[in-house]
Amino acid sequence: MSENGVRFAVLGDSLSEGVGDPAPGGGWRGWAALLAESLAPTADLLNLARSGARTGDVAGSQLTAALRHRPHLASVMVGGNDTLRGGFDVHTVAAELHTALGALRASGAHVLTACLPDPGTVLGLPWPLARPLGRRMTALNDAVHALSAHHGALHLHAAQRPWATSPGALSADRLHPSEAGHRMLASDFHALLAGAGLSVGPPPRLDPDGPPPGRAASVWWMATRGTKWIADRCTDLLPDLLRLAADEYRHAARGTAPLLDHAAREATVAALESLGLNAPPPGPLHSTGRPDRSATKRILVPGADWAAAGSDSSGTTPITG
Repeated sequence: MSENGVRFAVLGDSLSEGVGDPAPGGGWRGWAALLAESLAPTADLLNLARSGARTGDVAGSQLTAALRHRPHLASVMVGGNDTLRGGFDVHTVAAELHTALGALRASGAHVLTACLPDPGTVLGLPWPLARPLGRRMTALNDAVHALSAHHGALHLHAAQRPWATSPGALSADRLHPSEAGHRMLASDFHALLAGAGLSVGPPPRLDPDGPPPGRAASVWWMATRGTKWIADRCTDLLPDLLRLAADEYRHAARGTAPLLDHAAREATVAALESLGLNAPPPGPLHSTGRPDRSATKRILVPGADWAAAGSDSSGTTPITG
């Protein structure tokens, strides 16, 4: 990318919209704006990401607008809202991501992607609820990993980066990054671009302008906005999640919990094979059907933190709960 006239299109949901990092003049700033400032003095940023967006929104109206922008660089980070909806379908999610990534790469844009943290783990949900959500996030992240490799996207294993795990890097809602978290994510993407020879400016500043939100801010958010946020999703998600939790209990009691992991893995493999892709090698399944009440099991996939998708690595990177 040249130093002048860099066009950057941002596709996705609230994470890329910038939720958690208030802009000085109102609205949200976020990692994408911070990254754009570090790319070039005259970077032309088009942020199409919107709170609540799903993969269908990205593959539809957001993609159409992004292609009109003729971007040199684009980012696609979406799918978390899909995992929080009833009837989550990895086939649909993978196909819609395939459409978006394929069209952007065909237009000549470099594309950034990332694995996402597991909301059940971040929120500390009980294991019967956290495991089904974690299984969905594993499916999403495996699909993103495979699609990124196929399309030659620059892929960041972001789920276990500090912005996703450090309390100081989370905003009052405990789901989105704070200003500090958005700065960490912008810095991570800058390093990824620099490693590919595509960054032309200095890295974003890591020091936030203000302190991270404390516990009081989290309580206030839940009282004033969080209840509605949860209710909007529970209307659709709760019946499905309760059914999944009941399945989790039943399989745990029978010692057959690994079958749920296997079924989810097979669904992901089938979804990717239907697109002509191979799924990443599986990590270890749960070794026992006994519930782990202290933490959610983690699944490992090949790759290092700073490796582009599909590159070789001798280690493994945890990507989801």
